[in-house]
Amino acid sequence: MHRYREKGRAKSAFLSGVVILTVSNLLTKLAGLLFKIPMNYIVGDTGMGYYNSAYSVYTFFYMLSTSGLPVALSVMVSENRAEGNVTGAKNVYRAALTLFAAGGLITAGIMLFAADSLAEMIRSEKSALSVMIAAPTMLCICISSAVRGYFQGCGNMLPTAVSQLIEALGKLVIGIAAAVYAIRMGYGIHVIAAYAVSGLTLGSLIGMIYLLIAKFIRRDRDLMPENLVLRNEKQPAGDIIRRFVKISLPVTVSASVMSLTNMIDTAMIQRVLQNSGMSGETAAALYGNYTSLAVPMFNLPPVLVYPIAYSLVPAVAAAFASGRIEEAREKIQTSLRYAVIIGLPCAMGMTVLADPILCLLYKPESAHMASPLLALLAPSSFFVCILAVTNSILQSCGEERKPVISMLAGALVKGISSRILLQTMGISGAPVSTLLCYLTVTALNFTFVVRAGGIRISFVRVFLRPMLASSLCALTAAAVYRTVFTWVGVKSGCLVSVAASAAVYLICLILTKTVEIEEIKAIIQKKDVQNIERKNLRTEK
Repeated sequence: MHRYREKGRAKSAFLSGVVILTVSNLLTKLAGLLFKIPMNYIVGDTGMGYYNSAYSVYTFFYMLSTSGLPVALSVMVSENRAEGNVTGAKNVYRAALTLFAAGGLITAGIMLFAADSLAEMIRSEKSALSVMIAAPTMLCICISSAVRGYFQGCGNMLPTAVSQLIEALGKLVIGIAAAVYAIRMGYGIHVIAAYAVSGLTLGSLIGMIYLLIAKFIRRDRDLMPENLVLRNEKQPAGDIIRRFVKISLPVTVSASVMSLTNMIDTAMIQRVLQNSGMSGETAAALYGNYTSLAVPMFNLPPVLVYPIAYSLVPAVAAAFASGRIEEAREKIQTSLRYAVIIGLPCAMGMTVLADPILCLLYKPESAHMASPLLALLAPSSFFVCILAVTNSILQSCGEERKPVISMLAGALVKGISSRILLQTMGISGAPVSTLLCYLTVTALNFTFVVRAGGIRISFVRVFLRPMLASSLCALTAAAVYRTVFTWVGVKSGCLVSVAASAAVYLICLILTKTVEIEEIKAIIQKKDVQNIERKNLRTEK
């Protein structure tokens, strides 16, 4: 009986962590949209082109410095905590904090002193000032990532959620206020973009301060697992670092490959546009339109899946460490199914409603320009959802190197297809090459999961039924919009069609038994969802 209570607590904690991070990520993305919508009116597509060019540089260094170590930290803290080794978990955290701080100082220095070269490399020389302003963010975000990894390893997702929201609000409030001030001072558009970047920097600083205060107040309370015999085994620093490298290096390489590919894509888009006869400012405007309108919408569906992926790694690692193999496999199966249920209808919906969705948020002229690009880019968001979960599965199963292979293959496809398609299709080649890239990566990742994890995936339940429900959802959205928009207008028509398609999708999920009524009740009441999953799998067998 005691073992079942512990198992129930673990599953409840996993679900709670997913819910907390989901709400946080939704609010964070909402703050991001609230930033980009007024900025689109304030600085236009050109200013956002300079801002997003600098942001692509920041993203690459961010991934290089922080993508792998938080995963390694959360896994190692979770393992030590599951075994009751509080001292070992503390040693891991201290070593990680030192490595993160060093990495943050190095990358911040590179961005600060090589800003001109980096801006020239991406063919956006006027973005250099924005790159310099973003440089201190690296130190703050690296330290924040260490504390977040510690809390996630302890199963406490709340500090991570709050800090992410603080960063987003800082970027929103401070960034817009600074941009408005720069406009009133009569500065050039590239300087206004740099002022907007200051919101990112100051927001990350405030978020870091919050996390350090939260860690100081909570001290070691999150490390104390219930009903386990505590033991204190100090781990040598060399062993900790070697384990960090073993887990984090493949994750860092795979994430950095995609970020580097995106940064190269930034340079390639603007170079091809400029070679076609456009001025640098016009090319920046087209790039800004694509990255400020289409790309943020493409990134929204994965926001609902990332919390599942983040919570999956420490939860599955702890289950494996404690010998609960069946529980780990059930979590993996359930997480993959939820990723499909969330990602597929969002991708299809954005494809058929690209123009009204963008018109709902942005200036009509900018929205009409970006909507064909969003329609081409939207299917990629589904593959990113699956990619997030499969990456987490492979990391938690000790197969960290496999995503590197997938990412390298995807980067190769992205580079070759971008070079060909941008020259033949113009900027429309960018979303098409992105689709080919993520399709390649996801296919390889899924193959590795099936082979390495020993997991039986129910194709009908996980993929076929959600695909049927999502297709009916998308058809409903298109039909309702075409019927009502002439009466109520574009914006109201968009809202009505989204509401109608969501209702149809929920009904279809229940009728096709993709989601059981008992499962919905279990999620609401935080009961054992994995038991329902196990019952369904047995029925299908």
